[in-house]
Amino acid sequence: MYSIALLLHILAATVWTGGHIVLATTILPRALKTKDVESLRSFEQGYEKVGIPALIIQVTTGLYMAFTLVPQVAMWFDWSDPIAKIISIKLGLLALTALLAIDARLRIIPTLSPHNISALAWHIIPVTIVSILFVIVGVSMKTGWLN
Repeated sequence: MYSIALLLHILAATVWTGGHIVLATTILPRALKTKDVESLRSFEQGYEKVGIPALIIQVTTGLYMAFTLVPQVAMWFDWSDPIAKIISIKLGLLALTALLAIDARLRIIPTLSPHNISALAWHIIPVTIVSILFVIVGVSMKTGWLN
């Protein structure tokens, strides 16, 4: 079961991270240059259909794998254990992602216009960086980069 969870986790991470890289490197620069809010909305509406389920799969499988590897939640924050260290870093990245998403959804997106489009960019870029950090931290589980 762990292997299946890991596979689903990696596939979902591919969708989540890849989508944000596409958004940050192709859609966003064009939208900022032309102040085209609709291109961002259009991408977001299409991407959310696969991106949000991918994020849910990542959270679900990530928690399953964390419980499998370190069954006591209190131990997830014990940085003397390399696996627990990775779990706690990933939880921190998840919290940061959630805060950025909530802020964007409640404060920026409802009033998104050509005049404040750059405010959304200040959310898209960090979420993209955080998604890449998720991958780096996950890979470090096998490479030992964070040990």
